[in-house]
Amino acid sequence: MALATAFTVVACGSSANNGAAPTSAGQHNGHTGKSPAAPLPLRAGERFLDVTMAQAYTPTPPEGDTDDYRCQVIDPGLTKTEFLTGTQFTPENVALAHHAIVYAVPPGGAAAVREQDAKTSGLGWQCFGGTGVAGAEEDDGDAAWVDTWAPGATETLLDQDAGYRLEPGSLIVLQIHYNLLESDGKPAGSDRSAVRLRVTDGTPQTRELETWPLSAPTDLPCAAGESGPLCDRAASVADVTKRFGADTGEMADRQVQECNQGGVPKPGDTQTCDHKVEAPMTLFAGFGHMHMLGRALKVELNPGTPNAKVVLDVPQFDFDNQRLLKLPSPVEIGPGDMLRVTCTHDAKLRKQLPQLSKLPPRYVVWGDGTSDEMCTGIMTVSPRKS
Repeated sequence: MALATAFTVVACGSSANNGAAPTSAGQHNGHTGKSPAAPLPLRAGERFLDVTMAQAYTPTPPEGDTDDYRCQVIDPGLTKTEFLTGTQFTPENVALAHHAIVYAVPPGGAAAVREQDAKTSGLGWQCFGGTGVAGAEEDDGDAAWVDTWAPGATETLLDQDAGYRLEPGSLIVLQIHYNLLESDGKPAGSDRSAVRLRVTDGTPQTRELETWPLSAPTDLPCAAGESGPLCDRAASVADVTKRFGADTGEMADRQVQECNQGGVPKPGDTQTCDHKVEAPMTLFAGFGHMHMLGRALKVELNPGTPNAKVVLDVPQFDFDNQRLLKLPSPVEIGPGDMLRVTCTHDAKLRKQLPQLSKLPPRYVVWGDGTSDEMCTGIMTVSPRKS
């Protein structure tokens, strides 16, 4: 699909559930199909760029799979530096859309994105993991993760003068994860989603935002009474590799190595990972993301010390109520600090959820599919001088 026809762009305009812990599938029953919230009013100096897919897309996952990751490019037509202060993704077919990520590609990576788009037939290109464009994820072409949508997410605006910096010639890449579990991987309708970008010229005081994903391993054994070939961890990792490629397949072991576990997996419902802070920054907000077996997610600053603080808490994770949560007030962190992400999953939910109940039992590791799992605290931060 040629770049110019991937999207139509029009410029216009000058928390988590805190009830009792679920005892059954409860908060994990599937998409709610709620209507999108009305857009928040424009603030001084802001304008909207409304983007709609140029044509409907029918998800086509790899043979034998039920998940399709599709990337598409948006040219916002920027001729000067602007700041992205808000993003609202609106899925047309919420029964298919599992999540979406919005990436900003600076001018240095634009050529690689255009080449990828031009050489791929149909609308966009398949992109498990990231954007799927090597030249847009290295050197001065780094693709910046600027927004995440999952069921229940709405546009969340910061109170501060802050946004993601977009240089002239920057492109937007939209990655949509389509889930076809309910239709056994077969085409089940199409989708023509939209994105609303909120941009502003900024001021000399505008803080530049970055996204810092804090992940932990998923090493969830089969539930008591379950058995089968995929209840073996190595077999499950091999299955993930077959479906999504070597990079995703290596993620489970890579996370174990990086999370100070001595390279030895620790099977269990709850997993943690400590992330050292290397540079001074300000924490503004966080977004907790797991899949259908998720129960709870937390990000803590310096746990076990007198200055410990919980900066993101999702005590009863609800797949259909994922959203960016602003911190009550910004939190300053710097070298020597540590952020710990903790996730709890529940393998027993597999038998209770219509989308998963027909699947064979498996030892669940990190994977891109809806039937796999993730554990990520997606933090919105801004670098600051020492």
